[in-house]
Amino acid sequence: MSGIKRLLSLALLTSCVAVPAFAQVAGRPIEATLGGGWTMPDGRDELNYGPHLSTSLGYRWSTGLTFEAAYLNAPTQRRLGNGVETDHSFSWLGLDLRWSLRDPSEKVTPYLITGFGMGRSHDPEFGVLARNGSASIGAGVLMSLMGRERTHLRLQVRDVMLREVGADGFSNHLMATAAVQFTFRGKSKDSDLDGVRNWLDLSPATPMGAKVDAAGRPLDTDGDGVFDGLDKCPGTPKGAKVDKNGCPLDADGDGVADGIDTCADTPKGAKVDAVGCPLDTDGDGVFDGLDQCEGTPKGAVVDKNGCPVDTDGDGVADGLDQCPNTPAGRAVAPNGCPTEPTALEAQLHDLGLFRLSNLEFVTGKAALKPESLPVLDEVAMLLLQYPTLRFEVGGHTDNAGAKVANVKLSESRAKGVLNYLLQKYPTLDAGSFTTVGYGPEVPVASNATAKGRASNRRVEFKVTNPDELKLEVEKRRPASN
Repeated sequence: MSGIKRLLSLALLTSCVAVPAFAQVAGRPIEATLGGGWTMPDGRDELNYGPHLSTSLGYRWSTGLTFEAAYLNAPTQRRLGNGVETDHSFSWLGLDLRWSLRDPSEKVTPYLITGFGMGRSHDPEFGVLARNGSASIGAGVLMSLMGRERTHLRLQVRDVMLREVGADGFSNHLMATAAVQFTFRGKSKDSDLDGVRNWLDLSPATPMGAKVDAAGRPLDTDGDGVFDGLDKCPGTPKGAKVDKNGCPLDADGDGVADGIDTCADTPKGAKVDAVGCPLDTDGDGVFDGLDQCEGTPKGAVVDKNGCPVDTDGDGVADGLDQCPNTPAGRAVAPNGCPTEPTALEAQLHDLGLFRLSNLEFVTGKAALKPESLPVLDEVAMLLLQYPTLRFEVGGHTDNAGAKVANVKLSESRAKGVLNYLLQKYPTLDAGSFTTVGYGPEVPVASNATAKGRASNRRVEFKVTNPDELKLEVEKRRPASN
């Protein structure tokens, strides 16, 4: 038992190490205690270890002395040998003097205790009862529970010196107790435990742990609404919203605190300025940090990653490309327009139209021969480059045959050509085209020769909005040195 006594004594001394003082209840209050613990009887009495109940009522006379009436009750068993045990009870009622080692109004108060009272030892099975005067000594510590000034946890070790039934001398019964002590009456010295006496404290409800000034007013150095001492992020910038610990909130995770962040929904990963707004250095609409192609030229169309889109693959980004439908393989100028026009394109620029005299139709019909289709595919590539132009598709014949029949045939052939283009190239706008059959009315050569008649049998694409053609030609004009 001596080893256990030493262990309990060491634990008690550790609890009594000096801690910062926090003023509690002063004056002459009444203190009531209720608790229990473990009894370690004197080994000479052959009694088992067991629990006990403890209660007391005290009157604090001064900061150093408290008068206390105490009662202990510890039922146990006495060992008779050969495994036989019998019930035994022990109780003690007495008056204690509790000597506080520091002001009992503080948060943690170690103390010593001396007392004298009446001990009662009883073996009911044998009808043996002993009553005699009994001294007691001990030590303990009072600790404020959760910062409450009138509720304490009381840890105590007491040695009750009692002459047991049938004993020749006094026994030493060691009793380790944990109890809750309630304080009534008295005067509160510092109800909010901020270290400033109530009569000086201008903020008597300061939260536990907050730092205060000389008048007890909580300090908030960074002005975030969380008091110093409770603020886990003490250098919060002015205007930032914080959590209950005083740490800045950042809903969009951009590194700029809410309250300062004027762009509160910044996408994850975007770089921002000092007020939390996304940066877009190249002005392409994709924020820095998310932009995988930084330095995009101004005006270029980009994809969701910020990389330039080049639909026609000519090396000039959409948005900067003034000729966005350039066929693959054509050499282009910095503005994306071809540097050299094709033969058909040269006709278009010079005459406002282009003629197709090399189309082959079934004789007397509008059906195209297969060898004409590559010619029309070339025409489609040209038309796609000029989406703003409107065209009249005119059919022409030589003078062989009846005029009425030739007019009808020429119109059918013009429609056949246009139908082929619109069906194979649906991005062409059908509303930009009209068809006319001229028959032999507008020859471009003499019908007296075979060569002339061949030239007259043709399909023409004539621009009907020449002002727009001028603009198209002008932007394709090579830059002057």
